[in-house]
Amino acid sequence: MNIIEQMLSKYEIESEDALINALKEVYQEIALLGLYRGGFFEKAAFYGGTALRIIHGLDRFSEDLDFTLLQKNTSFDIEAYFPYVIDEFEALGIKMSLHKKAKSKDSDIESAFLKNNTSIHTLNIEINDLTNILDGVHSGKKLKIKFEVDTNPPLKFETTAHTLLLPTTFNIITMTLPNLYAGKLHAVLFRNWKTRVKGRDWYDFEWYVKRGVQINLNHLKERMVESGDFKLEAALTPQILKELMKNKIETLDINKAKHDVQVFVKDKSRLDPWSKDYFKLLTDRITF
Repeated sequence: MNIIEQMLSKYEIESEDALINALKEVYQEIALLGLYRGGFFEKAAFYGGTALRIIHGLDRFSEDLDFTLLQKNTSFDIEAYFPYVIDEFEALGIKMSLHKKAKSKDSDIESAFLKNNTSIHTLNIEINDLTNILDGVHSGKKLKIKFEVDTNPPLKFETTAHTLLLPTTFNIITMTLPNLYAGKLHAVLFRNWKTRVKGRDWYDFEWYVKRGVQINLNHLKERMVESGDFKLEAALTPQILKELMKNKIETLDINKAKHDVQVFVKDKSRLDPWSKDYFKLLTDRITF
């Protein structure tokens, strides 16, 4: 059993979608190893939904790798770390390419796309040891993973080190759970998706509440001030946050939220309780 097989063995692969989600996550962890090799985590921390899944066991898949610099540096260049990531994939016999996304002049996000040059079916041919897993998948789909770095991040957050055991043992730096929670509530309240509803944010919110994670209110306020959604001189109290959440819930399209997240969740019945009243109940149970 090679490393990729070993990493895939923890998943229940019952369909093509399940295979693609599992492979994406395995590739995410390989990419993290490459970033570690390049010293990336001396300057940045892992956060977002994928961090919650890989580090804390969130029971939904996540598409992107999100990072924040530990200190503001708008001249940071993600491209310097590409060779380390590519080397890790090539060492496993996987041909990948990394492309830096053109940065708009108003954006503080450094973005890159990691693409598999071959389809799932071709991957089956190139890596013979995966034949038993990939057999019968002829979709021609290609894997794509986006990772982004906030080069001008809101600060006042804490980090911690976590050890991953595969593809080999290595350490990464992540935001602590109270700060990950703050970032998630900022997304819930102010992420601008126009007519689209990102149900994944609401799924993660439910996860935090059920586990009694305490939110870092100072970091949430820092994010809100920097995004122009809150005044620096104003106090962000637990009561004000709950009022903001309940106002947001009043405008939430529950059906669109379910539709967005269901492809990432194995047990769709987990979404059955979702309603405006249910999310208001969760809001009342936010801990500080």
